[in-house]
Amino acid sequence: MSGLNKGVAKVEVTLKWDPAPSGAPAHDLDLVAGVFTAEDPHGSPVYLVHFGSRSPDGTITLHRDSRTGQGFGYDEAMTLELDRLAPHYARVVVGVTVQQGGGRLVFGDIANTGIRIREGYTDLLTHDFADVPGALSATVVEFTRDGTDGWSYRSISRGFDADPRAFAKVLGSEPA
Repeated sequence: MSGLNKGVAKVEVTLKWDPAPSGAPAHDLDLVAGVFTAEDPHGSPVYLVHFGSRSPDGTITLHRDSRTGQGFGYDEAMTLELDRLAPHYARVVVGVTVQQGGGRLVFGDIANTGIRIREGYTDLLTHDFADVPGALSATVVEFTRDGTDGWSYRSISRGFDADPRAFAKVLGSEPA
């Protein structure tokens, strides 16, 4: 990046899916963000942001949570203010996990899934989970600090056979 390009600064991640068929247990998908330091960018996250939580400094906030996918458009929304993260944070990984309260449910079992990452009115990335139909959880995007030029992003679609608790432990891992 050139000195004039500041990279991405503040992004919104939104998630959508269709509700479960009538009589079936609810489909509950959750956005998850893990924050990592430069010293351990692929280890355990320093902290996680998900339903019922936010980052300690308020830079990452889940401000819309759905337990059913009901509604029009995107059902969950998370804001990441990357430009406000402390300098020792070097990597943020965003993923989605499927709650398993009603029995084993994978992305391929859920209709019309989609995630959108945007900065302002510009879509940076969209994804529909079609490449990970048998996964319980999946990473979607990675943001990395580019020295003094700000933050860059890249798609990291990777499925995991991990429930929400296990996903929190492997969210930032490197591919095998």
